[in-house]
Amino acid sequence: MANTLLTPTAVTREALRILHQKLNFVGKVNRQYDDRFAKAGAKIGDSLQIRKPNQYTVRTGATLSTQDTTETSTTLQVATQKGVDLNFTSVDMTMDIDDFSSRILDPAMSVLASNIENDAMSMYKDVFQEISDVGATISLQDVLDCGKKLTDALAPVSGRCLNMTTQQNVDLVNAVSGLFNDPAKLSKNYREGMVANDFLGFKEVYQNTLWPIHTTGIDDGTGDYLVNGASESGASITIDTGSSGTFLIGDIVSFTGVNRVHPETKADTGQLMKFVVTANSGTTATSLAISPSLTATGATQNVSNVPADNAPVWKRESDDSTAIGSSADYAVGLGFHKDAFAFATADLIMPKGVDFSAREVMDGISMRIVRQYDINNDKFPCRLDILYGYKTIRPELACRIGTN
Repeated sequence: MANTLLTPTAVTREALRILHQKLNFVGKVNRQYDDRFAKAGAKIGDSLQIRKPNQYTVRTGATLSTQDTTETSTTLQVATQKGVDLNFTSVDMTMDIDDFSSRILDPAMSVLASNIENDAMSMYKDVFQEISDVGATISLQDVLDCGKKLTDALAPVSGRCLNMTTQQNVDLVNAVSGLFNDPAKLSKNYREGMVANDFLGFKEVYQNTLWPIHTTGIDDGTGDYLVNGASESGASITIDTGSSGTFLIGDIVSFTGVNRVHPETKADTGQLMKFVVTANSGTTATSLAISPSLTATGATQNVSNVPADNAPVWKRESDDSTAIGSSADYAVGLGFHKDAFAFATADLIMPKGVDFSAREVMDGISMRIVRQYDINNDKFPCRLDILYGYKTIRPELACRIGTN
């Protein structure tokens, strides 16, 4: 007798369950499911508005100094549609759901999850905070310093996640092997070869094979580029030409004498502010596009002062003294709070004139199944689709770990 549980709806639910299990980066960021699309269906290019926290300045003294509340938001475009296309036979459709899941859905969702994660992980290039030691192995100090960066940026303690490369995980397991660990964590270290959760301030710890290698531009990191002008600010800084170096998207830079300030008091921390390059900069470039926007006054102030004229542009490790050389390669892991990034899906439109279609949502991720019937071959051509978008919302709540 046919297994009546193996309906398209059951298939979609099982596919979503498997997909959710395999998304260990996307599964830990803020997932905004917008049901505005549930009625009419979403089209590629539809967008969501995600509000950012308001920022204010504090007055000193008794005199009233009112300030407007300026709502800021960022647009997340739901513009990527990916899916897996399958061809079920009548025999397949009579299988037990567990057999069907292991034989067909698990490998299908694995490749879909890898593609989704690979897309979303490119957001590391938006992160300007970094603990870097190019060519060295990750250490316990690196993880502690990463947590400090998040704390200094006022990231909530709860909801922090550490997601590493497989090599970084191996090096950390080795680093803690001779230290005191409670039995449960020790068991995970030795049985699974994995750093346990609740590790040095990070609630959850994962490894992922998809973290990329970041290759920097050919700038040698010794300050060849100079700021051109004494009042440069914003998201584009005018620079002198003539250097033989280049910067690439995702490179992290700093400016001599430009320090980060406390997010609330605006007090100078004495530490150089870091910025990420947002557009490739060639040898004849006259400006450098950066994020966050360099702001020296007001509620959104993030630096102690604007750079001086002819201030060098540095590409250095997090110790602020070791130059990151030309075309340097290093592995990227990430410590972050979930609100640093957003991942959104929307309900795809339900087509008519097909054998069957269904949508299911699990934990903010929407998937659609559409099935047709091939009477000549007794097969059910089927497609499983997800429409999604992703964006870095609050990059200050994340920190890269760059090692070997």
